[in-house]
Amino acid sequence: MPAKWGEPIYNLTMEEVFYRVRFVKKRASNRKGGIMKSRLLAIVLFVVFLAGSVSAGGFSGTLKQIRKTGQIRIGYRTSEPPMSFVDEKGKPAGYSIDLGKFIVKEVEKKIGKRIKVVYVPVTAKSRFDALVKNKIDILCGATTKTLSRMEQVDFTQLTFVTGAALMTLKEKRLSGEKSLQGKKIGVVKGTTTEATLKRLIKKTSAGARIILFTTADDGIKALLNGKIDAFSSDQVVLVGLALKSGDPGRFAIDSQVFSYEPFALAVRRNDADFRLVADRALAELCRTGKILAIYHHWVGKYVGQRLPIFDAMVQLNAIPE
Repeated sequence: MPAKWGEPIYNLTMEEVFYRVRFVKKRASNRKGGIMKSRLLAIVLFVVFLAGSVSAGGFSGTLKQIRKTGQIRIGYRTSEPPMSFVDEKGKPAGYSIDLGKFIVKEVEKKIGKRIKVVYVPVTAKSRFDALVKNKIDILCGATTKTLSRMEQVDFTQLTFVTGAALMTLKEKRLSGEKSLQGKKIGVVKGTTTEATLKRLIKKTSAGARIILFTTADDGIKALLNGKIDAFSSDQVVLVGLALKSGDPGRFAIDSQVFSYEPFALAVRRNDADFRLVADRALAELCRTGKILAIYHHWVGKYVGQRLPIFDAMVQLNAIPE
């Protein structure tokens, strides 16, 4: 059924716009008098002009693309528990994946239709290129928000706060900067932890050697096989890796962190409309406290009390409508 005539033109579909065009043209053909026909013709031309601006339902950028294709592509890391990983059923899971599901619901609400979710595996090296080259629409993983990265991509409001730490085998625990002397420390290549670890070693003059890995799983295998003395990553990621191993009691995670790592979900630059949809979903999770349940499921029940800085993040993100 055609939309009501009182409805704003920008809310109409193309079918409804052309219905009005045909209606006006028909009235023009039945009217007598050149002035009346000229006026009606002017109205037709004006409506056709507006049709071009409403053909995509008023959406642009990522939202326009999602509405057109009927799907949203979520990039995720396959081995960064508890943020994002592949579970025992072979499906994407984790804290950031759950946040992404709420964002999908908000996108569906915004564009007015159901959409298909396509999960796209990415690596530390390929994740930002995947966004820039339009291979994914949003990155849900363990991604630190930095100013240098914002030259390539944009970010939602913060989703998690943690810091880099060291994990060793329990019988070979390391603690403090002096204990790094002569040790081999593994880290995933291309992460903020790599850069932070290099600065720490240079600053403290600790004669440690950094060993780079493609994935965290490769680093854990090297740790278990004695090829490195410690593996470094964000503390919450280390917790997930220990749990994923099946025998978390074999590992020791240093309680001290040597960096501040604010996590966020990455999106394409210059796409404020899509970022706003994502931020609206995250803000609602914080206002309602639902994000605390997600935290407890993936992190809290393993590490105990939440860090005060995480609770502060939740309060700051609880932006009102």
